[in-house]
Amino acid sequence: MSKRDYYDILGVAKGADADEIKKAYRKMAIKYHPDKNEGDKEAEEKFKEAAEAYEVLSNPEKRQRYNQFGHSANAQSANGGGYGGQGMNMEDIFSQFGDIFGGGSPFEGFFGGGGGGRQQQGGGRRVARGSNLRIKVKLTLEEIANGTEKKIKVNKQIVCKTCEGTGAKDKSSFQTCKTCGGQGAVRRVTNTILGQMQTTSTCPTCNGEGSTITSKCNVCHGDGVVRGEETITLNVPAGVSEGMQLSMSGKGNAAPRGGVPGDLIILIEETPHETLKRDGNNVVYDLHITFIDAALGTSIEVPTIDGKAKIKIDPGTQGGKILRLKGKGVPEVNSYHRGDQLIHINIWTPKALSNEERALLEKLQNSPNFKPAPGKNEKSFFERMKEYFE
Repeated sequence: MSKRDYYDILGVAKGADADEIKKAYRKMAIKYHPDKNEGDKEAEEKFKEAAEAYEVLSNPEKRQRYNQFGHSANAQSANGGGYGGQGMNMEDIFSQFGDIFGGGSPFEGFFGGGGGGRQQQGGGRRVARGSNLRIKVKLTLEEIANGTEKKIKVNKQIVCKTCEGTGAKDKSSFQTCKTCGGQGAVRRVTNTILGQMQTTSTCPTCNGEGSTITSKCNVCHGDGVVRGEETITLNVPAGVSEGMQLSMSGKGNAAPRGGVPGDLIILIEETPHETLKRDGNNVVYDLHITFIDAALGTSIEVPTIDGKAKIKIDPGTQGGKILRLKGKGVPEVNSYHRGDQLIHINIWTPKALSNEERALLEKLQNSPNFKPAPGKNEKSFFERMKEYFE
């Protein structure tokens, strides 16, 4: 089943600004919130769908890629799975977008719960999220055309092995936060002309964790994370291009004290090929032949992404002709379609001649077959270029 347009999901125009998108998402999230629709699977799916749309449209880079490439831009991850919101669970949604409601679920004061996915050790602690990490990966044209697997070493924040990410010296070095009573949030009731109104905000003492550390880990000093190195296997799909970004969920910086790790953003860079040039999904090769080969015809080997290929040059081939090797280009991402290899024929004119060579050419200069006489079927340079771009 085809995915719905993100703008349609949130009910906003394509040119909507950040505030309009945020308000639209908040409206959808309140309408389909699990606390309000307990046991309603359809409402839960709509809630996740709205969160996925908001994740993409609220991020300027992801939104730009979505506007340009549609769902295919955010549908392929570097490790073969979904990214850009696909496969989100309730914990992901609450941990990433809970702050849009001003601290916690807007239903906590009305429905007495809200977001069980956020409840972890230490009571109702709020899940922290690690920062995203960006790296650049250089790929050859062959790797881009065929897809590749790379093992890369990433220097980043990793979970402290001494305390296993808790930040505490041992398991007994925790105490329930005295300010929020382990809830991770504090509630305040104010009187208004409409009656009493309850607001919820993150606990300032424990920063929403629900507990405080009495004795910190000697290695990470209470952070739960340290600088380290991780070897990551990166599966790059065939057909990526210069400037495209892939994302590996959970492979970014680790979060303090057992939170949700950030994502690893991979920026693709193309290494120039010695002889081939990429033009979209097509590959272009400039072939220089002699006047004699153009006049008499010949067979020549040319380089391709997959190795060598022999092509035939017909007798009487004119300079500027474009030969096409079907399916020898770069595949599209998430598609079976593959571009072609275009071979531009260039007839090489010698710049220096010996006396003997000059004499031979002068004898042929006035030969009738050497006089330019283009036929009606001969395509002009403009027509050839038009055909190429089409």
